[in-house]
Amino acid sequence: MNHWNALADKHQAVNDRPIKQLFEDPSRAKNFSAQAGDMYFDFSKTNIDAETLEALLALASEMKVPETREAMFQGARINETEDRAVLHTALRNLDGEPVMVDGADVMPEVLDTLAAMRTFAEKIRGGHFTDVVNIGIGGSDLGPAMAVCALAPYHDGPRCHFVSNVDGADIADKLRDLDAKTTLVIVASKTFTTIETMTNARTARAWMIDHGGDPAKQFAALSTAPDKTVEFGIDPAHVFGFQDWVGGRYSMWGPIGLSLMIAIGPKAFDAFLRGAQDMDRHFRAADLQENLPVLLALVGIWHNQICDYATRAVLPYDERLNMLPSYLQQLEMESNGKGVMRSGDDSPRHTGPVVWGASGTNGQHAFYQLIHQGTRVIPCEFMLAAQGHEPELAHHHQLLVANCLAQSKALMQGRTLDEARAIVAAKGFEGDDLERQACHRVFPGNRPSTTLLYPQLDPFTLGQIIALYEHRVFVEGVILDIISFDQWGVELGKELATTLQPVVDGTKDTSGEDSSTAALVDFIHRHSA
Repeated sequence: MNHWNALADKHQAVNDRPIKQLFEDPSRAKNFSAQAGDMYFDFSKTNIDAETLEALLALASEMKVPETREAMFQGARINETEDRAVLHTALRNLDGEPVMVDGADVMPEVLDTLAAMRTFAEKIRGGHFTDVVNIGIGGSDLGPAMAVCALAPYHDGPRCHFVSNVDGADIADKLRDLDAKTTLVIVASKTFTTIETMTNARTARAWMIDHGGDPAKQFAALSTAPDKTVEFGIDPAHVFGFQDWVGGRYSMWGPIGLSLMIAIGPKAFDAFLRGAQDMDRHFRAADLQENLPVLLALVGIWHNQICDYATRAVLPYDERLNMLPSYLQQLEMESNGKGVMRSGDDSPRHTGPVVWGASGTNGQHAFYQLIHQGTRVIPCEFMLAAQGHEPELAHHHQLLVANCLAQSKALMQGRTLDEARAIVAAKGFEGDDLERQACHRVFPGNRPSTTLLYPQLDPFTLGQIIALYEHRVFVEGVILDIISFDQWGVELGKELATTLQPVVDGTKDTSGEDSSTAALVDFIHRHSA
């Protein structure tokens, strides 16, 4: 059976059905929600009904989600274009069950590296260091930066700062108020050749020397290129490597998370890993119809590939998750932003959606206008903790909760023209003016959303959330028959930047460049020092 066609037919049949009509069934919320531990996922405010869910689950089975999931956990080389296993899950396998790659158990090395990280982190936390500067880009920056922000209540170590952009403003602003003698610099680059990272690393080293620091004692590296780290002048005891089966955007569970471990301590970092491990176990063992990553992925497939909603908004009502939408942009759009299937054939359908968002309630005063009354439907993914970390400000959290729940309800039910007429009539409007004013107060409604609830944003819960979204990306990629773990799309721009650099610095002229590029370079030359 072609489940894609069946789902397309189903969408046509229910497209105009009000979501709120589905709540005539008193068990709607119970039947369209699932739980993993203390994490609760509600997808009842979508137009997915029992028949649709059955077809989506059948599609997941047809595309061999369970089999591919097991292959990933067992170390199969599912990253086919790079001929690599995909085993970021091994980095949080704290109990050390064997994980085999090419007949060898990778866990002893993983656990030894984690132990070395703990020792180093405790040394830094117990020493004279006041600040840590993590220099990386992409997954070597977004993951730890997001997690450090999210777990601010658990910080009891040096302050952490993150530099990623090769724009000199980034590193200049981060270093300006730091003491070079009490700052640790972590350079995160697997190959130790990433041009943005290494440019910033050399600038940081020069700054430290100029201001009385000692790079030989105050630099660490997260890299698999020990020869290059030694050449740079970093003590081998301060170098932490990781394997090629850990993709950059999946890497914060290992050495890339060193800055987070220093900020919150090894014990809290272990809790972070335990949360991810807990979600791994749920994902691997739970039936598809009760599996949070699978259900989150199926909702995404329904909205993006079937309903043709091109974007999804991630809306954490948790200010410390304000960097999560940016993190998920990379995780999802770099993973599933592909146009070619595993076979090399063009995909017959759209693949990854545009992922964006911001924390609530800030977004309500920015872009919710478009979500509520714009002409495009934007599925929303709300996140909310049952309690915050500031008991003395409990009334703040109650207001936050009310806003989050109200937004998902408003998106679903909307406001009719008759209801809008009554509102403006009560304000004294009459006749044509009443009709005109009422039109502006109509909310179409019938706009889908999901809600993810958890008790409190602690290290364990953050680990659960990130692993949930990692596995969601995996499931969507399997269903779309694409490879989620390579990223060839970043290569061409980097190659062209290398060839353009001598044109930009004036050591090569613009002959051979297209007229647009040549004109842009000419403008820059005329207006730069």
